[in-house]
Amino acid sequence: MPQVPQDLAEALIRLGRIKHDETDLDTVLTTVAEVTRETIPGAREVSVTLVQGSEAYTAACTGELARTLDIWQYEHGRGPCLDAATTGTAMVVPDLTTEERWPEWAARAHAAGAGSSLSIGLPIQEAVVGALNIYATRPGALDQGVDLAGTLAGYAAIALANAHLYESTATLAQQMQAAMRSRAVIEQAKGIIMGQRRCTADEAFAILARVSQDSNRKLRDVAELLVGRTVHGPGGGLPPA
Repeated sequence: MPQVPQDLAEALIRLGRIKHDETDLDTVLTTVAEVTRETIPGAREVSVTLVQGSEAYTAACTGELARTLDIWQYEHGRGPCLDAATTGTAMVVPDLTTEERWPEWAARAHAAGAGSSLSIGLPIQEAVVGALNIYATRPGALDQGVDLAGTLAGYAAIALANAHLYESTATLAQQMQAAMRSRAVIEQAKGIIMGQRRCTADEAFAILARVSQDSNRKLRDVAELLVGRTVHGPGGGLPPA
């Protein structure tokens, strides 16, 4: 089994130390970009492109050169980072002065100070894809780093997928907690109305719903106001429509 290069081993250790319950997605993306720049020989700047539907954006970068060259691709709808993201493959540009697939972008990139580039697809999940983009100042500077970058991108994709999953799960949990709190306060409000009006639970809910509609307020807000007035005064009772 071939020995893992020390720089790659250190990079994978850094990515493996990411604690998704303590780190937001932006920080994970920034870490991926920084680790890649420090690991790939010849890399000057690194960025991470995310594509969701028809929208593409640079989610993290190590400098303005990478951001500028990414944005040109988004604005014109073509370029190596977009092709890498949508195909999931590596797009190698050994020499920007002779690049023929994206000549306009290559000319702009060369004028901005880039000599070569490498973009590798990051399959994060079905709804979101991305690319790890590496820019160098010299032609051919990244030729020896393609395999290394591919290995690193694979681990980076796992880290990003885990971060995205954790963030989505945390958001869902927050939404569920909010829904449970809303349900609890609505049940409290129904109990207050039932005690005041001597009515059934269904009738109490209908009263709440009618006040919500007539006052153009959310049902939860009407319930919270009623509970607050009952607990803290004065007087209690339903809010006016």
